[in-house]
Amino acid sequence: MRKILKSLFGGSAEARPVVEIRPQGIRIELEPGETILQAALAQGVAYPHNCTVGTCGSCKTHLTEGKVKALSDFGYTLTMEELAAGYILACQAVPRQAITVVEIADLCADLPPRESFAGRAVSTAALTHDIVKMVVEADRPVKYVAGQYATFHLESMPRGRNYSFAEAPQRSGSKTLTFFVRKVPGGRFTEALFAGKLAGHMLRVDAPHGNFRLRPGEAQMICIAGGSGLAPLLSVLEDMRKRRVRRPCTLLFGARTQRDLYALDQIANLAGSWLESFNFTPVLSHEPPASAWTGARGWVTDFIAQHGSNLVQAEAYMCGPPPMVDAGISKLVELGMPLERIHFDRFTDGPPDGAAVVPATAAA
Repeated sequence: MRKILKSLFGGSAEARPVVEIRPQGIRIELEPGETILQAALAQGVAYPHNCTVGTCGSCKTHLTEGKVKALSDFGYTLTMEELAAGYILACQAVPRQAITVVEIADLCADLPPRESFAGRAVSTAALTHDIVKMVVEADRPVKYVAGQYATFHLESMPRGRNYSFAEAPQRSGSKTLTFFVRKVPGGRFTEALFAGKLAGHMLRVDAPHGNFRLRPGEAQMICIAGGSGLAPLLSVLEDMRKRRVRRPCTLLFGARTQRDLYALDQIANLAGSWLESFNFTPVLSHEPPASAWTGARGWVTDFIAQHGSNLVQAEAYMCGPPPMVDAGISKLVELGMPLERIHFDRFTDGPPDGAAVVPATAAA
């Protein structure tokens, strides 16, 4: 469309920077000061993204040729290993040379399109002292890929809240949606949810979001979860079981104490019906020394090495707090896993943004 308008109405003949996206072989032309993501989306490229402000990491991109100007520090979102390997954030990167070449694992064209739904919070059930299972009923079926998430909005809440789907998707979509929500002290959404103030109230649900999902292959999987980060991993694993995917799997679940463990029966069920080997290790970091716990203690990422001293051919899937994810990346790279085989979703808490939520209208 840009080129058509230029040919019709004229315009500068000055050469524009060009970005080549590999391995897809797509070439896009940029306006002055435009980011790679802005140009890609404006020209119809289904580029992975979500927040567009450099915080979510969804648009992580491998810069292979050329230089870019960072509108904000990539180091706030990317790890040291990623920065050293040449990764950038497309939403914050402005090319500084005539030709820039980038690589992305895949485009989002094969993922379900994002839509807005009306949803009703129908129930909550305690999983731990600070995590609940929230069930939302949507006005029509929601299609998503296992590992993706939804964004919830209330009229009185300026920012949306992101929560991963906790169950395997249905081929035709599902109206009943399940999420694991951890209480954030001072968080408007979770304070209201845990106080029972959202029961029956209407929400706007934007979904699906995110590029975290199972990659095809038969390699051994190392799955690492912390806190409510178990939700997308259970979605992925339950979907694999439903589709009878055969892959060896190790699931490491990091928690502080025994009271922070949950979904143990579901995980045992998974292990019992998995078609290949399935190893599950819960790891407690702050369990009192005198307790009766006889399982693993320490940081969950310290137990990766027990499941392979050379992980070149394996794949990792991690979901949880940023310190856990960052430590996991460092350990996996140390054990020989290539960075491109490490897939993760960092769970970050948004800053408190005011008083407790009081929904504007009750559900009819």
